[in-house]
Amino acid sequence: MSDAAELGAFLKARRAALDPADLGLPAGVTHRRVKGLRREELAQLAGISVDYYTRLEQGRAKNVSDAILDALARALRLNPGEQSYLHNLAAPKRREKPAPQRVRPELQQLLDAIQAPAFVFGRYLEVLAWNALGGAVAFDFAQLDERNIAKLSFTGDQAKELYPEWEAVAREVVANLRAEGGRHPGDPAFTRLVGELSAASAEFRALWAEHAVQEKAQGWKVLLNPVVGELRLRYETLRLPDDPDQGLVIYHAEPGSESERALGLLASWIAEAPLTRANVKPI
Repeated sequence: MSDAAELGAFLKARRAALDPADLGLPAGVTHRRVKGLRREELAQLAGISVDYYTRLEQGRAKNVSDAILDALARALRLNPGEQSYLHNLAAPKRREKPAPQRVRPELQQLLDAIQAPAFVFGRYLEVLAWNALGGAVAFDFAQLDERNIAKLSFTGDQAKELYPEWEAVAREVVANLRAEGGRHPGDPAFTRLVGELSAASAEFRALWAEHAVQEKAQGWKVLLNPVVGELRLRYETLRLPDDPDQGLVIYHAEPGSESERALGLLASWIAEAPLTRANVKPI
């Protein structure tokens, strides 16, 4: 799908997700045939013509100004991640083949010094590096040939066994993936990844069609660890200033909780039977 077509599909999906009643709009004389706002209603809220908005949804508008994009973002009530995605699609940067990603040795040293599960993900949710706890809490990255979070979530049964709330996790992963794809519109590698996931999983296809966008930031995960059982962990994501395509994810448990004690047991288990870590390779 071209950037213009994806922009149109994204606008249409976000428009359909709005409840007219929340915006103080009348239900109308006749029953609404589709969910969400009508095109003319959204155009009025954004202060643009219906014809221009229609061309945007049909992928026929070019050189959309930041002012119009900001107006649409306000009318659609987009979150910050969705706003960035909208701007990236409408005004893509100069296309250059993304360079292979590498993890600086200093960053690996930092990972190893962190006394909590942590890993670094790169372009399109590819796991680039991790510490011992990060490779024991969920997926044993050292033993995997494929370390893409989206692929791990939608291919095979391991993710569904690992996450009791898999549906919520899957929805979040898809929204994260779409946000990551917006950083490099038109990248063939991203197109191939989405194609592979779509071919492999009907669940992915259904979620992808919703056009949800969410930057990977912070939240909760419930995991069933094979060694210590249930873990309820909060995670925080820190973007690296020298490479915004890379993010450091750190998990932690509530102080004094059963999950904190379980993490301590897992750390002791690792110390007695340390996990090996594969060499980090460029992707």
